[in-house]
Amino acid sequence: MNNKNNLKGWLYLLPALIFIGVFMVYPLIDVLIYSFEESYNFASQTYEGVGLYNYSYVLHDTYFLQALKNTFILVIITVPLSTGIALLISLALNSIDKLKDLFQTIFFLPYVTNTLAVGLVFMILFKKTAYSDGLVNLLLNTVGLSSIDFIEGPYWAKMFVLCFYTIWIVLPFKILILTSALASVNKDYYNVARIDGTSKFRMFYKITLPMISPSLFYLIITGFIGAFKAYSDVVALFGIDLNAAGMNTIVGYVYDMLYGNSGGYPSFASAAALILFAIVLTITVINLLVSRKNVHYQ
Repeated sequence: MNNKNNLKGWLYLLPALIFIGVFMVYPLIDVLIYSFEESYNFASQTYEGVGLYNYSYVLHDTYFLQALKNTFILVIITVPLSTGIALLISLALNSIDKLKDLFQTIFFLPYVTNTLAVGLVFMILFKKTAYSDGLVNLLLNTVGLSSIDFIEGPYWAKMFVLCFYTIWIVLPFKILILTSALASVNKDYYNVARIDGTSKFRMFYKITLPMISPSLFYLIITGFIGAFKAYSDVVALFGIDLNAAGMNTIVGYVYDMLYGNSGGYPSFASAAALILFAIVLTITVINLLVSRKNVHYQ
């Protein structure tokens, strides 16, 4: 009977396993093979040798190093800031009784808006043109500061806009998750703590944070992965020639190597993709190890 049940279980899983094998496992193996094939010719499907030249080329390519720098800056700034801001907003929403659902809906609206559309709005707000300096520059002028071209100007200004935009885009989802997590915390813990005269900060540190730590950990992990995969957001702000703008990301570099102005190099693109995979895997493993001591599952 057990063997029959096991066979049934595998039959139910078979469509999903085939899907994973065809669309995930096989492409990953294919990319791994491409990454070691040197001087691969896409038209003739031939290569000159097998080795680590593709990895060496990518790691010494100035465009890749710039993309790596941009991606790490984006990750380091946006993941902690967006998670912290989302937590503060969620705590504020959780303390509101009236119109709570309305405020939650308002904060969630940017999440269902097309990212490219939001990017175009940000570009209009920040871009300095011959006809207008943009709304943000008008606000800067009112406080006595000179106008800045945030889209085509200095590197720090472009990175500021990208980080601001990224935080804006990811905040709604994080607020939704954290608001739900806060609502699920047993109120009896707080009642007992108040009877003991526990301060609000201590209740937050000893009760709230441990109770919502699984949700926080989930948001941090997915935040890291999402930030490392950033591409469409950058295109929405700075156009398709990201190398010229100095704002390319690792995913953008992979795309350029396949289809962009420097396209037609699947071996270089595969090597860059596997370097990105290794970085994300390493950070995820580190987070998992840290979570063993700091995440409290109910």
